[in-house]
Amino acid sequence: MTYAQWERMTEWPLAGAALGFLGIYGWTVLVQPERTSATLAEHAVQAIWVLFIIDYLARLTLAERRGRWFVYHLHELAIVVLPILRPLRLLRLLTVVSFLQRSVGGALRGRVVTYAITGTALLIAVAALAMLDAERAAPEATITTFPDALWWAVVTVTTVGYGDLSPVTPAGRLIAVGLMVAGIALLGVVTATLASWLVQKVAEQDEMNQAATRQQVVELSRQVQALRAELGAAGPSVAGVPARPHADSWSAVINS
Repeated sequence: MTYAQWERMTEWPLAGAALGFLGIYGWTVLVQPERTSATLAEHAVQAIWVLFIIDYLARLTLAERRGRWFVYHLHELAIVVLPILRPLRLLRLLTVVSFLQRSVGGALRGRVVTYAITGTALLIAVAALAMLDAERAAPEATITTFPDALWWAVVTVTTVGYGDLSPVTPAGRLIAVGLMVAGIALLGVVTATLASWLVQKVAEQDEMNQAATRQQVVELSRQVQALRAELGAAGPSVAGVPARPHADSWSAVINS
């Protein structure tokens, strides 16, 4: 089996597993089930974790240049090592957005925008759940409900930082650092995408202006050529004005 075949075969099952993990994790954090349900949820999460480990090892084995693949897929290792990041594998399904664009540049930009929007929504939801899970049992914690955690995540990822809510546990602060870095990256993506869109619009307008100018030049050249053709066909008179009399005619008039 080749690397591409393995990816095609496991893409949708792993996406479903990531979505299942997100649902199970959110349910356990928000509902806080009793022992039996909590144990079942924990076993399900561990099973999903095993699936991602198998997928990572299989793709590493099937890669042609394993060292280079490992370096370029460190985020995949993070997804395997850090369970909280596994739902982000859903972003790999968003490449179909590129087919909805009419040009290559538009396709790439549309894919980037979709990645940014969907990735941000997932990141905020997962960060809020993780922060609530890490903080609500800590003494002097200010983030004790999901709405508070969601508000904190939105404020942090947008780099606003009101300071009304802040983590007090080491795990919560680690989550905050990751979300801060993601917020800075998000702002960079949005700014670059907007700048690219503006540059494209200006270039399109310039191209339209240049095309109109070229058309006007072509039309003016055609009119000049037509005027020259009329002058050549009119002979010695132009626009009804008699041509200059012949020299012999002037001599006859003078002699008379």
